[in-house]
Amino acid sequence: MTRGDATPAQSPAAGPQGPAAIEVAHLIKLYKTTRAVDDISFRIARGSVTGLLGGNGAGKTTTIAMIMGLVLPTSGRVQVLGHAMPEQSAEVLGRMNFESPYVDMPMRLTVRQNLTIFGRLYAVENLAERIEQLASDLDLKDFLDRANGKLSAGQKTRVALAKALINQPELLLLDEPTASLDPDTADWVRQHLQDYRRTHDATILLASHNMLEVERLCDRVIIMKRGRIEDDGSPDQIMARYNRTTLEDVFLDVARGRMAEAAR
Repeated sequence: MTRGDATPAQSPAAGPQGPAAIEVAHLIKLYKTTRAVDDISFRIARGSVTGLLGGNGAGKTTTIAMIMGLVLPTSGRVQVLGHAMPEQSAEVLGRMNFESPYVDMPMRLTVRQNLTIFGRLYAVENLAERIEQLASDLDLKDFLDRANGKLSAGQKTRVALAKALINQPELLLLDEPTASLDPDTADWVRQHLQDYRRTHDATILLASHNMLEVERLCDRVIIMKRGRIEDDGSPDQIMARYNRTTLEDVFLDVARGRMAEAAR
């Protein structure tokens, strides 16, 4: 499959119909002579779950950072919940949140203290009650008053998810949300995300290397390689185009530059 064959959704209007949570148009990010993101466009409908896949250096993290308004694009446009980023970020940051197990919270503060600080940043009402609810939902009660630096990797992942949900965001950006979790806890977290999406009509953009997780959670998958969109569609559509039965096999085909079997 050639890049031209594999990118049916390169225009801003492409993707699921309905009000857009995220619109990206001709986005480019240069670091000196390196094109970390190379002219990508996509549109994500509200209430959907989209997987952003790609190997290391594909441009996923830079794309998410530009969507959040943390990194300025070299050129192109980003809109989040109808607001231009980063110009209108003050209008939208309270309605979105981000989770990554690779971004540590202050180590000396307890879980409760960390969640309190983030809750105050988001002006969460009835904050103590919200923290107790998250502790119950995400099984944090046994270490709620333990210093963050003394938690296991799996515990830190659950705390990071609690932080991301503290303000009940309309848009949730997730980077490897079940990293370091045992299979049972990871499955439980995925179910919690599905329930949260359904009950809050939330939009989720998920970067993950867990292909089974993506197949289970995502309505749509955008595959990036070397800063460009390599393919875009539902998991079933993409697997059919590559004549594969799993997204993991598709991922390997893309990463290793193999042509899709169906196109040979």
